[in-house]
Amino acid sequence: MTKRILVVEDNDLNRKLFCDVLRAGGFAVEPVADGHQALEKARGFQPNLVVMDIQLQDVSGLDLIASMKSDSALCEVPVLAVTAYAGKGDEERIREIGAEGYLSKPVSIGPFMAAVRGLIDRPLA
Repeated sequence: MTKRILVVEDNDLNRKLFCDVLRAGGFAVEPVADGHQALEKARGFQPNLVVMDIQLQDVSGLDLIASMKSDSALCEVPVLAVTAYAGKGDEERIREIGAEGYLSKPVSIGPFMAAVRGLIDRPLA
């Protein structure tokens, strides 16, 4: 069965790049540009992984991760946080909120796909 990935990214070029790379990797992908639609899309799409931009225009990616992790339908879905925030303590703070993976932008394809596969293939707790 094809694994499903929800991509929450408000930058058009980044969203297209992530989606194209993931589709080329054999995944079913649902792009979301508006952070306010992310949880609703996730409930309908039932992803195996969410790639989440942290610095969204309309809502904090950190708030979305926290909301996902408190939602009984979504709490088991792993989150790969992708962010331009790469300062001291940022990764730790993002992981404490519930993200299982973390990559700083700009993202290289190899590490991105390795992180995706590592999270999507992991056994559920």
